[in-house]
Amino acid sequence: MLRRKIYDRLLEWKKSRRKDGLKKCLLIKGARQVGKTYIVEEFGKNEYKSFVSVNFFKQPGLKEIFKGDLSSEEIYKRMTAYIPGIKLIPGETLVFLDEIQRCGNARTAIKFLAEDMRFDVVSSGSLMGLSYGEDDDSGVETPASVPVGYETQLTMYSLDFEEFLWAYGYDEAVISDLHRYYLTNEQIPESIHNRFKSLFHEYMVVGGMPEVVADFVKHKDFTRVDAIQRDIISEYKDDISKHAKGKEKQLVRMCYDAVPKQLAKELKKFQYSTVEKGQTRRKFGGSIQWLKDSEIVNACYNIREPYLPLMANANEDQFKLYINDTGLLSCMYGFETKLAILNDTIKGNARGGIYENIISECLLKREYTLYYYKPDSEHEIEFLIEKNGEVVPVEVKAGNSATPSLNNFIKVYEPSTAYKLIGGRNGKADMKVTLPHYMVMFI
Repeated sequence: MLRRKIYDRLLEWKKSRRKDGLKKCLLIKGARQVGKTYIVEEFGKNEYKSFVSVNFFKQPGLKEIFKGDLSSEEIYKRMTAYIPGIKLIPGETLVFLDEIQRCGNARTAIKFLAEDMRFDVVSSGSLMGLSYGEDDDSGVETPASVPVGYETQLTMYSLDFEEFLWAYGYDEAVISDLHRYYLTNEQIPESIHNRFKSLFHEYMVVGGMPEVVADFVKHKDFTRVDAIQRDIISEYKDDISKHAKGKEKQLVRMCYDAVPKQLAKELKKFQYSTVEKGQTRRKFGGSIQWLKDSEIVNACYNIREPYLPLMANANEDQFKLYINDTGLLSCMYGFETKLAILNDTIKGNARGGIYENIISECLLKREYTLYYYKPDSEHEIEFLIEKNGEVVPVEVKAGNSATPSLNNFIKVYEPSTAYKLIGGRNGKADMKVTLPHYMVMFI
């Protein structure tokens, strides 16, 4: 079993149900193939005496459980009729409603199931970020009512770098020792730096999709990695064909294919004209929103002024898009690019775009919202984050070049901390903290 941090969040939710009387079910969102179903199944089997799984895609007949009276008493009674051998043990049962977007009544019933404290209920589904009515899949049902206030929602991503290290066999003690260098600013010994730099390059190529990571740590075979990644990308494109509406199918696909091309050019914002010459937001705005809602891309918005709250200063018309998993991005670029990443020999604008993508992914998995700052043609800070009650700049360098933009930001706005992420080792000068890329997992 791959160790996942979200498991602890599931335990916290269960504890809140018991200790605090939390009358909320749990909804796990996230892109396809990030491991949502797997983690809930492991949680249910390990932490409860009884685990009941209802998958509305594989078992459409079980929608009958949620027809008619939606009181918890009636729903659980019908479960015992439709699921032979089911055991509903008060306080010791987890009910998992998977692919819940395919049963509108089940989504509506969450409110009543949440109030019934006898059993815990977790739901999940594909493309849950899409608004109801915006999904072209005839199997997706619109609920009569969305259970606002009766759900705790968690977003799940592919494995972060620390989880990748766990899968590789590195234990807490090793990672804790690395963390010490981050806390003390003591320079990392070159031998340790080279080891983790190499591992981070592997993470950039392998990515964090659970199926890919599990296969890689077992076989150490990049050819197998590439084949699994291509299957996942094909599934994403199939989702676009199946779920995007009407003419949006082609437009969404065009926008998705344009993301790696734009990253390779290291453009300063997403340009609709590179998707199709002469076109604007009017044609592709809805398609971009579909990609964001599906969570197969991550958006990063330009900030007008670097002051809290950043969301209030975001310019929604100026944004960058990143692929949700850098392993998938490297697969889109091809095997030779993967080899260049592993050998740290990649050059040109694509190099900067790939490093921006991996740092964006790592920051998002640290639960930071993504923003950048480009006030003029001369300066750009790749990322701004909200940390410890202030705006903190994060500049990303593929190598270890000068940082005029970061220096200017420090001079003008005087942040207490400013990060520079590089290919070399760590260091500190006044408020500027220089870190190797892999230490982004500690920010």
